[in-house]
Amino acid sequence: MSTTRSEAIIDRLHALHPKLIDLSLGRLQRLLALLGHPERRLPPVIHVAGTNGKGSTCAFLRAIAEAAGQRAHVYTSPHLVRFHERIRLAGTLVSEEALAAALEEVEAVNAGAPITVFEVITAVALLLFSRVPADVLILEVGLGGRFDATNVVERPVATAITSISMDHMEFLGDSLEKIAFEKAGILKPGIACATGAQDPRALGVIADCAAAVGAPLRARGRDWQVAERPGGMLYADARGTLDLPPPGLLGAHQADNAGIAIAALRAWNPPWLTEAAIAAGLAAAEWPARLQRLRGRLAAMLPAGWELWLDGGHNAGGGAALAEQLARWRDRPLHIVVGMKGGKAVTEFLRPLVPHAATLWAVAEPGQHLATPVERIVEASGGLARPGPTVAGALAAIPREGPPARVLVCGSLYLAGEVLKADGA
Repeated sequence: MSTTRSEAIIDRLHALHPKLIDLSLGRLQRLLALLGHPERRLPPVIHVAGTNGKGSTCAFLRAIAEAAGQRAHVYTSPHLVRFHERIRLAGTLVSEEALAAALEEVEAVNAGAPITVFEVITAVALLLFSRVPADVLILEVGLGGRFDATNVVERPVATAITSISMDHMEFLGDSLEKIAFEKAGILKPGIACATGAQDPRALGVIADCAAAVGAPLRARGRDWQVAERPGGMLYADARGTLDLPPPGLLGAHQADNAGIAIAALRAWNPPWLTEAAIAAGLAAAEWPARLQRLRGRLAAMLPAGWELWLDGGHNAGGGAALAEQLARWRDRPLHIVVGMKGGKAVTEFLRPLVPHAATLWAVAEPGQHLATPVERIVEASGGLARPGPTVAGALAAIPREGPPARVLVCGSLYLAGEVLKADGA
């Protein structure tokens, strides 16, 4: 496969800094100043941090805005199949021509100064967002919050903090409280923050940080409520109750992410936000590799009547959220295929999933970035997992006897990207 212009530029940019991740704002602030401060010429920004659920919350925010007829910019990471997934301009993924041209412009202005690739990509995104008209910008934090490159935006119209879990400890700290403090770094004076279901330790830190900077906090259970009902969900806050359809994203945890999106939008309260737009957007939301049903080449390897699902959950909180959905999947046997990124807490992710698995398989795809060795996953499972050693190998080896079954591939967004490519996405 030939390399595109944008891929070639990104490859060059890797040489500008010895570390892939080096949390800081100074390098990007210098570059943005040279670019004429595009971060100051943006549509209204909703800034989203958290460990699990950021992408889903962004998907709900975008879907609601678009259901109201608004043009939405979106910045997310990482990508799954193509780099262009990270930047959506007024509803459309950035084109190769626009991305390559902006990369070349930013590379030239940076003039070889030390900077990380994510900082350059953020500068590129902000430059494009400043030039293409839109009504809202949904900005997902890359890592942490306080020193994440996206935190150069000084005055969002609302912020959101999704579920916090132990992840990226080498950058954010070795306790839930330390991680919550880093996430709460996106809070701004006078700007409301919506947060959903949180461990009390994390919520306590967020509340303290909100009070310290003067950011009104909209916390689930205190300021807003969400509950599933047969055929839908109910959302309630001081402004009233909304009777809504079920979220378009599957999983019990998605009601929380949908609620966070609604709470953040109602805190901002733009004139276009109506109950009809919320309902339509909630039902229409899509986000790949979040309990996504696959129907392509990999799914065709399974017997007729079987189902193949994909989820990018990869930490203890993601495992717990998945397990909640798996407890509802009692209509057929479940086979779980797991591949993870190196450095992740494999045992903690697997622990809530194992009781639901008829069989457990450990995999590492050839193209999977920083994949955990199959042997390490087998060891972390207490020997319960069998080597795939690839997804295709595992799908071929799963026992066929008995009723139609369900297969879930999970453990890594990088694995999810490889699976989507193999399935034909």
